[in-house]
Parts: sequence; C-alpha cells; structure tokens
Amino acid sequence: MTTTPRPGTAPLPAGAPPAATAPFSASRTLATAARALRQLRHDPRTIALMLVVPCVMIALLRYVFDARPQTFDSIGASLLGIFPMITMFLVTSIATLRERTSGTLERLLAMPLGKADLISGYALAFGLLAIIQSALVTALSVWALGLDITGSAWLLLLVAVLDALLGTALGLFVSAFAASEFQAVQFMPAVLMPQLLLCGLFTPRDTMQPALEALSDVLPMSYAVDGMNEVLTHTGVTGDFLRDIVIVSGCALLVLALGAATLRRRTA
Repeated sequence: MTTTPRPGTAPLPAGAPPAATAPFSASRTLATAARALRQLRHDPRTIALMLVVPCVMIALLRYVFDARPQTFDSIGASLLGIFPMITMFLVTSIATLRERTSGTLERLLAMPLGKADLISGYALAFGLLAIIQSALVTALSVWALGLDITGSAWLLLLVAVLDALLGTALGLFVSAFAASEFQAVQFMPAVLMPQLLLCGLFTPRDTMQPALEALSDVLPMSYAVDGMNEVLTHTGVTGDFLRDIVIVSGCALLVLALGAATLRRRTA
C-alpha cells in the first residue's frame, strides 16, 4: 500500500519505512552529501564565504598588529579556530533552512530517507569543506603570516577542523528553530557571541566572576580556545589538549544528534 503524500511531495514507495523510522544507511548518507556538494558547486558566493573570508580575516588581524607581532601570536591561534566556527555556523544554518523553505527537505523526507541520513549527509558535505577551510587558514597563518607556535602545525589544524565541524553542527541544529534566513543569522549573536565573550580570548577564564567562570566551563568554545593555547605553548600532546579535543568532538556529535531529533520537514 502506498502512503498518500502531501501536495507537492513525492509519494512514499510501497513498503518503505517513513523518514522518522528508516534505519541509518551509509549509502543514503553519501548520496545526500554528494547532492549537497553539487548544489554548493553552483554557488560561488557561498564557497567564497567559507574558504576566502576566514583567510582574509586572519590576514587582516595580522596586519592590524603589524607593529606588535607578539600580540598576533598570542590571540591568532585562538581566532584560527573561532573564525571557521563562525563562518561554518552561518553557512550551514542558512543553507539548511533554504532546503526547508524551498520544499526540498519535505520532498526528501517523503522518501525512505531517515533524519539521521539527512543530517549526517549534510554534516559530511559541510565537514569536507570545513577541513579545506581549516587547512587553508592554518597554512596561511603559520607559513605566510608567521604565526609563531611551540607545538605542531598539524595539531593546530586538528583543533581548527574540530572547531569548524562544531560550527557546522551548531548551524544544522539552530536551523530547525528559524523561520527565515534573517532569523538564522540572528541566532549567531545568541549562540556564538556569549561563547566568544566567555571563552578566555579576552581574559583568562579563572579571573572572571565565579558565575561566569562556571558558565564558561560548559561552553564548547572555551575548550576550543584552550586546545589552541595548548598547541601555542607546548611542544607535544598534553593531557589537557586531549581533554579539550574530546570535549569539542563530543559536543559536535551531541549537537548533531539533537539536530536529527529536532529536524522538521517544514518551517512553521
């Protein structure tokens, strides 16, 4: 028996499980990722926002402190993770919302495509771009702009990639609660700005008012900055560094799971 679809949606094939109960499928996830990448390929402005803007921002920061390169060294590593996180959050939240408002998401979920497949596919597509973005920004900072770090540039890249993936996960999550692209942008100050203020970029977290310090201890951006600072000041992998990357990775996975649980077909 074929399920009667809503107007404007593709019919659900006979015997196919609904989107909410369809088991996770690697093939469907890869197909979703490939479709998202094909769409992005035809959107050069979005690609420029993801790949060029973070490089421009880190270069601008370097020359703002041209007379004090040690200042760039002290905050450049932290911002190396924050800039990609912000851009991936914006691009992912708006792109996912556009899928919903255009009806694409509803048509996809009318097929035997689980929510986990959809979220994982988008996360994989944007995650690949996050890796490219982080590699470009890290290479520019370390080898072209002279960012002086004690640890390995590969560890710096690892943290930058995890931060960008966290931004991707947060963008996928908040897109479920926005009714328009303007609202999606409005989520940035609500979700990211408090973390930016409390992450230890401007002042050590242990010097903050105790309530704010306790709040900063549960925000993932705090551990992203701590991880960057570990690479900045230590030659090898430390216990604190491992703790930081595990927390950032765990937060990204948790937010992706929440995004799959709250995914809706339509924007209200």
